[in-house]
Amino acid sequence: MTKLFILHGWTYQTATWDVLRKLLSERGIDYEFLLIPGLTDGTNPSWTLDTYVEWLKEKTAKYDKVILYGHSNGGRISLAFTAKYPDKVTRLILEDSAGIPPRGLRRLKRDAFRIGAQTIGTFVRFEKLRGVFRKAIRADDYANATPEMRKTMSNLAAINLGTILDQIMCPTLIIWGAGDTTTPLIDGELMHAGIKNSRMHVIPDARHSPHITHPKELADLIEAEVKAV
Repeated sequence: MTKLFILHGWTYQTATWDVLRKLLSERGIDYEFLLIPGLTDGTNPSWTLDTYVEWLKEKTAKYDKVILYGHSNGGRISLAFTAKYPDKVTRLILEDSAGIPPRGLRRLKRDAFRIGAQTIGTFVRFEKLRGVFRKAIRADDYANATPEMRKTMSNLAAINLGTILDQIMCPTLIIWGAGDTTTPLIDGELMHAGIKNSRMHVIPDARHSPHITHPKELADLIEAEVKAV
């Protein structure tokens, strides 16, 4: 059975993955859950997407072939790795993946609120009010990050992976929560359209993290992908 590597999203704790990991173990799936530098491995680097890709290359070095499963930011890393090392990845699973920049009104709204949040941060001392603006632009992760990881987040967000989707050659399963407002469903649909050998599975009552709210459904999907290799 080909080794499965799981890359979590932008989070500083991993307990939310416990149920899905237990289900995968009970099904005998050989997987490794990777701790991401700067997030859950205890380090504090300032990295680029290329740096993460080379880190993943080191982590998977002893295997000729691997299956990658990435959620959100972990999906971003998995996509970039698969495009750069297509012969290494036999199957790719993306869960509400990052990598498609905001567009249109969504981008304008993000930028406008970000400017507002910065202004509030400069002139107003009330942390509660600053928090309202940060939440409005979903900037909690940015606000809580170290200066190094803020730089990392900016480095990652600057990359548009929509331009490399046609370089993904392996069978790809795209899993998405229909109610996702962090990486909207349209992002998943664009990935599905851009990756030729892809299938899309939309979960109607899920949001950005189906592995938390629908662990059994995800375990079923992952098991099928692993056993198909």
